[in-house]
Amino acid sequence: MSVSAMRKSSKTNWEKVDALTDETIDSSDIPPLDESFFSRATIRRPHRAVAVTVLVDEDVLAWFKAQGSDYEGRLNAALRIYAEAHKAYSH
Repeated sequence: MSVSAMRKSSKTNWEKVDALTDETIDSSDIPPLDESFFSRATIRRPHRAVAVTVLVDEDVLAWFKAQGSDYEGRLNAALRIYAEAHKAYSH
């Protein structure tokens, strides 16, 4: 995803989404989950987070904090993207 695409505001009407209830959501086009689905399903557990102390440049931390309250999650996501992109080169 490009930087310019990430800067675009969402056109989603979040007030309308928040007002939806289970009864008002049309799920008629979703097929039922049968034994075939569950026989192929796999359990995926979230990664366990570990608290660490790390030195980060002040301006970098300020930028992440300016993005919103979940700045630690965004830092983790950025580190994950970097790690995944460089796995092929690490050996």
